[in-house]
Amino acid sequence: MCRSESFHLRIKIMLSLLAFIFSLLASAQLDPQKMQQVMQNRYGSDGSALLSAWNLMLDKANHSSAEEKLLQVNQFFNRHVRYTEDSILWKKSDYWATPVDIMGMRAGDCEDYTIAKYFSLLQLGIATQQLRLIYVKAQIGGAQSKVFQAHMVLGYYPTPDAIPLILDSLINTIEPANKRPDLHPIFSFNSDGLWVGNQSTAADPTARLSRWRDLLARAKAEGF
Repeated sequence: MCRSESFHLRIKIMLSLLAFIFSLLASAQLDPQKMQQVMQNRYGSDGSALLSAWNLMLDKANHSSAEEKLLQVNQFFNRHVRYTEDSILWKKSDYWATPVDIMGMRAGDCEDYTIAKYFSLLQLGIATQQLRLIYVKAQIGGAQSKVFQAHMVLGYYPTPDAIPLILDSLINTIEPANKRPDLHPIFSFNSDGLWVGNQSTAADPTARLSRWRDLLARAKAEGF
């Protein structure tokens, strides 16, 4: 099979995965009582306290503007969660935590921050079409640095053609993507499709989306 045919086949597979994944997400509803029970059993009173604070934040932000919702959700997780590598926190090379897990541990990596923010904004009524989970290469150490690391952020698109606002665990402010030259997009996804910025990475998203499907199944079992 030629490279072009192989690339398009992988894209079709990923889009099929997305259709299935987000059909699960669309049918899921929040069950606060179940979430509280799982949190209490798994993480005790400390985790339950942060879950209660999360619910309170959602209640307060519910009738706010979209920009205020972004700000409240971004600040909540950046303030209450400490960055910790999967190998340290979960003893695995790559683990995607549910919102219950990240709040219970009060720790997570960039993917966990992004996923928790994504779930929170959906709960606040932000349309799926306005959100994308974006894999990037983050340039560390300034514009002249040659140090890059894999990273994930959440993009919010006020309109389909707008420059997205970026919710990031590396900084507390929410900036438009054109003000973040340190972030180099690789691919992004939501329920409408998959955007690949570099064909050479096309094999990687399939494995990533398999983790996303597994995460949604676990989140549903926890009350989503």
